[in-house]
Amino acid sequence: MINRTKTKLVKNKTLSFGSSQKILIQSMCDIKTSETKLVIKQIKKCETHGADLMRVSVLDESDALSIKKIKESVNIPIVADIHFDYKLAILAIENGADKIRINPGNIDNKENLIKIIETAKRYDTIIRIGINSGSLEKNIDGKDIPSKIVNSALKWISFFEKNNFYKLVISLKSTNALETYSAYKQFASVSDYPLHIGITESGFDEIGIIRSVAGLSPLLLEGIGNTIRISLTHDPIKEIDTIKRLLHDLNLYPDYPTIISCPTCGRCEVTNTKQIAKKVLHYCVKNKKYLTISIMGCVVNGVGEGKNADIGIAGGKNAFVIFKKGKIIKTVSEETVLKELFNEIDKF
Repeated sequence: MINRTKTKLVKNKTLSFGSSQKILIQSMCDIKTSETKLVIKQIKKCETHGADLMRVSVLDESDALSIKKIKESVNIPIVADIHFDYKLAILAIENGADKIRINPGNIDNKENLIKIIETAKRYDTIIRIGINSGSLEKNIDGKDIPSKIVNSALKWISFFEKNNFYKLVISLKSTNALETYSAYKQFASVSDYPLHIGITESGFDEIGIIRSVAGLSPLLLEGIGNTIRISLTHDPIKEIDTIKRLLHDLNLYPDYPTIISCPTCGRCEVTNTKQIAKKVLHYCVKNKKYLTISIMGCVVNGVGEGKNADIGIAGGKNAFVIFKKGKIIKTVSEETVLKELFNEIDKF
């Protein structure tokens, strides 16, 4: 188990960040928040898939007012994402947001920022200071983008602390994986506020997944990060599933199946290894079977490579052998392999 970096404990009645091993999984609704019924449905689905909290955008007054109804209908905390308009931040807090995300640099003046702070104090609301490379203040010091991101965050933390507000979570994001890694690494060496980690606007499909994993894996391996979002040009469920797989492969999220499958080659004498692997993953996730399953296309390396799996299969001449802990227990046809494998998974 990777030991998490010790941070301040930042908590209110619904949320707790830092000072523990648990990394909170979050995503963001891709529906306008005032479309309340659709947002509630999406949040409930995300909760079922493993989200610990969900963020919603607040573009206008109707979005902010909708938070109250959303909160009445869901079980996980809600984060309101606000830019520019301090009145919307205050309205989101007053309507029950458990946490808000703001970039202090784009609130029009410090007096209005203080109004947000005072409201957050009254309602016991956590604030995430979200610093992005694309919206840095022009006059911020620093030799490069990561150091400028860090200096901006430290400047705003100082402002919040001078106004006696300490329930802060910090994010320091860039679209560049190396810049993001460097910014979080630098910040973690000088501050102990809990961190929301992510690569902002990372991209779609494998582009966004690879970029995010490249930047976030080193941080997680070094114990940095208390909550995580992988921002994909996709629906929130894809983000949550990607986070779970990343955390699971780093031994930071136990409740997920491990699928070992070969790339297939000319030795294969069965035809549907890839489809079997996909269906096995879906079956294990749906039925909460957190096993290690090996799916191999041939017997050359099959049982040997899969010997540490709980259950596995290896193909050969239009048939499969099924093995448990490296020991072959039966041979089945290609047509019945899924049924037989699911049966063995259920019995395990």
